[in-house]
Amino acid sequence: MKSKFQKTALILIGVFFLLFIFLPDFALSLLRILFPSEPDRLYSRSSLSRLLLEHIFVVIVSESLAILLGTGLGIFVTRPRGKAYLPLVQSLASMVQTFPPTAVLALAIPLAGYGFKPVIIALFLYSSFPIISNTVSGLGSVPKDLIDASRGLGMKEGQILIRTEIPLAAAVILAGIRTSTIINIGTATIGAVAGAGGLGNVLMAGLIHNNGAYIFTGALCAALLAFFADRAFAGVDRRLKRKVA
Repeated sequence: MKSKFQKTALILIGVFFLLFIFLPDFALSLLRILFPSEPDRLYSRSSLSRLLLEHIFVVIVSESLAILLGTGLGIFVTRPRGKAYLPLVQSLASMVQTFPPTAVLALAIPLAGYGFKPVIIALFLYSSFPIISNTVSGLGSVPKDLIDASRGLGMKEGQILIRTEIPLAAAVILAGIRTSTIINIGTATIGAVAGAGGLGNVLMAGLIHNNGAYIFTGALCAALLAFFADRAFAGVDRRLKRKVA
């Protein structure tokens, strides 16, 4: 019963999100109710659907690069040839996470100019380190007995990594990617500062003009996007656990 209720609620939230994004009249009607005294309620410089697609584009590109770097570096420092670099990578990962995203973006703008490039660079760097940390933790938690058993079956080191270590560490690595993606979706709103578009444009306009309807619209869309991304990862995580079990 609980599972059925959750599915129904998820569908209703999804329908609401689609109506709000793709039907301006629906969004405007809701904003009129919530912000009756606001003269300008619906952001009109660009459609919400376009801004959402720009936001998703930035997140997908930066997160894909972060996954490649994060998992690759995490695997490297857990191999015999890379273990000497493990303390350095862990320290760097902890240090970068203390930097505010706007500071990382400010450093990227002089290198790449304005637009999508500096935002993707900033998000890519900022999103990589949760993945690195979880990849290291996941691979490090694989029991040595299983690795020795795989070696005893005649597997080479690459085969052990692909067939034994990664499947057993997949849930932990996925948790890092999940955390990184959710952070990325929220952080991508800073893209408006560099002229990269996305939902941050609505938030920025709301802050500049003190417009509560704009701020609500940008925050709601970003929050719902993060929510559905999290639900998608939860579904993948459940399937992984069933396979391992």
